[in-house]
Amino acid sequence: MEQGKNREVFASLCQFLWMQGHLIPLIYDLNHEVYSDQGITLPALKALEATGLISVAPAGYVKKGFGQHTRLFYFGRPTKIRFPEEAGNQLDLGHVLLTDKGKAQAVANCDVQSNQRFYEYVIEKWFQQGLVMSSILRKQ
Repeated sequence: MEQGKNREVFASLCQFLWMQGHLIPLIYDLNHEVYSDQGITLPALKALEATGLISVAPAGYVKKGFGQHTRLFYFGRPTKIRFPEEAGNQLDLGHVLLTDKGKAQAVANCDVQSNQRFYEYVIEKWFQQGLVMSSILRKQ
């Protein structure tokens, strides 16, 4: 894939970034249209991986060690998650992580809008996993 196309795909990937201490792309199902409609496919991700911006794991990534509550942010929108257990909880992060190079690139060059359809997709996915979410709405 050419460099310009990689730049487009990476910019598209940025709409799937959540913040929890650092930027985390939540790419759960590569065949789901919420991703493919935005050009995020396995070949596109493999091309980004070859540039050193991301790492892709077919088995997926998991973040462990959560207490009963945590908070993640999607484009500044806080979403509180309540896990079922008091301690030792984990969160499925999907199949993609940003490398240090990718994190720097995302902070420097990602000027994208949030994707409400994707946000709702993630909330539904977490709900199906038995997590309880609440979102704090900011006054306008």
